[in-house]
Amino acid sequence: MTIRPGASTIIEMRYSKLLGKTIREDPHGSTRESYSLLIKGGYIRQMGHGLFSFLPLGVRVLKNLQNLISEEVEKLGGQEVNVPLVSSADIWHKSGRDQWMGKELIHFIDRHGRELVLSPTHEETMVELIRSSMSSYRDLPLLLYQFQIKFRDEERTREGLVRTKEFLMYDSYSFHRSGNDLNNFFPRVFTAFGKIFKRCNIETIAAEAGVGFIGGEKSFEFLMPSGDGDNVVVLCKKGHYRANRDIAVGSKKHMGGDPLAMEKVETPCCVTMDKLSKYLNIDKHRLAKSVVYFTPVGLVMAVVLGDFEVGKEKLSRYLNTPVLRLATNEELASAGLVPGYLSPVGNTDNIRVIADDTVVKSANLVFGANEENFHFINVNHGCDYEIAEIADISLINKESSCLFCGAPLQEVPAIEVGHIFKLGNHYSRVMNLVFHDDKDRISFPHMGCYGIGLGRLMDAIVEANHDDRGIIWPPHLAPFQVFLMAIGKSLSVKKLVEELHEELGHIALYDDREDSPGVKFKDADLIGIPLRLVVSARHMSEGMVEIQERRSGKITLVPQEKIKETIDSLIGKE
Repeated sequence: MTIRPGASTIIEMRYSKLLGKTIREDPHGSTRESYSLLIKGGYIRQMGHGLFSFLPLGVRVLKNLQNLISEEVEKLGGQEVNVPLVSSADIWHKSGRDQWMGKELIHFIDRHGRELVLSPTHEETMVELIRSSMSSYRDLPLLLYQFQIKFRDEERTREGLVRTKEFLMYDSYSFHRSGNDLNNFFPRVFTAFGKIFKRCNIETIAAEAGVGFIGGEKSFEFLMPSGDGDNVVVLCKKGHYRANRDIAVGSKKHMGGDPLAMEKVETPCCVTMDKLSKYLNIDKHRLAKSVVYFTPVGLVMAVVLGDFEVGKEKLSRYLNTPVLRLATNEELASAGLVPGYLSPVGNTDNIRVIADDTVVKSANLVFGANEENFHFINVNHGCDYEIAEIADISLINKESSCLFCGAPLQEVPAIEVGHIFKLGNHYSRVMNLVFHDDKDRISFPHMGCYGIGLGRLMDAIVEANHDDRGIIWPPHLAPFQVFLMAIGKSLSVKKLVEELHEELGHIALYDDREDSPGVKFKDADLIGIPLRLVVSARHMSEGMVEIQERRSGKITLVPQEKIKETIDSLIGKE
């Protein structure tokens, strides 16, 4: 069910009635501050592994995020739609992505025997929506957006909202008459995403990224640097390059030398690079690492140097098909390969082999012998083996430098908060979405897709906006703008605070509990509402109330008749 921006609130504004009170203790086993604060502040509750419920405060923040995003997207001409979470498996068969997704894609059969899918993304559904609704190529370009639940059976969920199985997502899809039209539109989306994250008060790095199971021609991620991030962005120290580590390029050294005669040596139980390096007393850079993957086009062997890792996204780009998983021992055996001792030497007829460019440039490497407990040493390309397919398929390492200026590359852990893709006409072609132009020529619309996970974004905002007392929401995203409370039990204090509650309406959360002022102060700081308005007998006698700004801590005494004016001014200032 979609949470609609701008929907009227259904909760009472008194804290005593609010579902989800503050919690003093950190969640058991929690290591992420943002997650702890969202739990303790009464925004979310965990329902299971990778599954979360949003409490009333959390829902209000989600609505505010949706309003913010809608404002920027509708400036681009975006039109809001809503498509089902559940889709027919037929459209996934048509696009071929049911084979790409693997176990992350949940299939089920309804009572009529129809195969359905819990959609992890909506490219196929949007293509079908256009097919059923677009009457002419003149309707293009179109930008459609939605706020929709997605489900992915993530193998590795993370603590909190960063990587979950079910999540609310803003996603949009653009359709264009040509690749040029898409190329002209794409920078406008790029700029809009930058504005969205700036308004969320988070600093992001825009970096080239892989396309993964979404596919397409090119993509960019918006990443917020975070010591606890699940992504790594590679940056040139002089600012000439930035990319996700999955696809980053950089200089890679290779070892030269005069070729020596190849020998077969015994290497008992040396099934890892660490064990082999230690046993032979050879640096990992002199070892060749062979890894076999299962892909839609069959088994593929990737060969990199022993101190590098295979870049699966780079390999997928080269193959132009997704790398789905590691090959099983049974699949290796069927290709005549021995686990732990894999090698392309003498075994290139039964399997496709792609070598990293550093491998074929390096002399006297150690390769597996495809025989248990044996390796070849002093192996040289062109003398002892031939590989026709050579590409950059390894991840950069700490010794890599920028290809553009030679400066060192640094790796920065980060959280992905947004991702935009140029899809080209892949989906329209494979799903046969066509239109006839004014010259009756058949064309396939070019597509882009653009996404922001709202739970993930909420988590990132809290990480970037908190202190040791709690959350500090940007005013336009906060569940309320004012935390209203009274000190003292006099009738005059109660009367004024009730009047203010009625006057301020939906922007104020009134803490009407009988707890001590200290408890209320702590809860106000933890929840993170931008302004705290305190009514007390002492200040009332002077015709004043106290307003404290959450972010700066500044306290201002305000005449009672200027409360609303002052609140508007302070909220606008932030």
